[in-house]
Amino acid sequence: MRELGRTGIKVSPYCLGTMMLGQAGNADRDDCARIVHRALDAGINFVDTADVYSGSESEEILGAALKGRRDDVVLATKVNGSMGDDPNRGGSSRRWITTAVEDSLRRLGTDRIDLYQVHHPDPSTDIEETLSALTDLVRAGKVRAIGSSNLPVSEIVEAQWVADRRGLQRFRTEQPTYSVLNRGIEREILPTCRRYGMGVLVWSPLASGMLTGRYRKGQERPRNPRMHWVSRHLTDERKLDAVEQLIPLAREAGLSLTHLAMAFTIAHPGVTSAIIGPRTAEQLEDILAGAGTVLDDEVLDAIDRIVEPGTDLGPIDVSYTPPEITRTELRRRPAGERVAA
Repeated sequence: MRELGRTGIKVSPYCLGTMMLGQAGNADRDDCARIVHRALDAGINFVDTADVYSGSESEEILGAALKGRRDDVVLATKVNGSMGDDPNRGGSSRRWITTAVEDSLRRLGTDRIDLYQVHHPDPSTDIEETLSALTDLVRAGKVRAIGSSNLPVSEIVEAQWVADRRGLQRFRTEQPTYSVLNRGIEREILPTCRRYGMGVLVWSPLASGMLTGRYRKGQERPRNPRMHWVSRHLTDERKLDAVEQLIPLAREAGLSLTHLAMAFTIAHPGVTSAIIGPRTAEQLEDILAGAGTVLDDEVLDAIDRIVEPGTDLGPIDVSYTPPEITRTELRRRPAGERVAA
């Protein structure tokens, strides 16, 4: 077990992610329950979900599966994603957080959430507003600790400063993406989290399937409607070139690419836990089979030569992009103001 930042909570190096439980992945609720139970039986005590996964069905499935075992699990969920057409049913306002937490508690069948995370940055909401609402939930006993997800490093620091100056609960964890192919967090986010004593649970350690070896250079991409949101990611030539170099490296080390990728992720001292997101029992068993894998320095050095430390070979399509990049009016002066004096 590893320390979850400075919360005093102990968690397993693998965290069971549940995005694939429900209509977005595995619609068989009984099978989903078996996946949850198998993960717990294997020693995983950390489970992560979100209110938006499968339109909240993931929380319902998880809540049912955890009956009788809730006290043995460190349960994490998230708030912020849109939960309907009403623009106020989402985001990080006090108004929505106080509603969303009650909905999550009901769906999960529990009276407390061990780690309540803000799923994405919300540029329209003052961070003090968000932290104030989350602080009240901690003081009410509904939430044990709070965390962030997908925050740029500047916003991680800002949130810590605001919490300190206003006497509010501070984010105890951050949840960024991290894999052999996306190592950008090594440059600033991981050192910053370490400086503030934050735990780090990373998502997509298998790069949305690219690090399983299923997607190869020159092969036709499988047509899967569930994966439409990672189409650009799966066809990124830089990533495919790296995969072609990683496969023989894994083979020489006597490992599958999946086991190499997972072992790489949890080898970083700044990473607390890596989130695995199996859709089937077979996928879970494959990941569990490599749980004891430890990479030696020679293999890690070889990975560094394939993908330079601190670099992202390309974005994952679902990663957060700030409005300063997506909105042209925030990066272009009006035409009449572009002429130099």
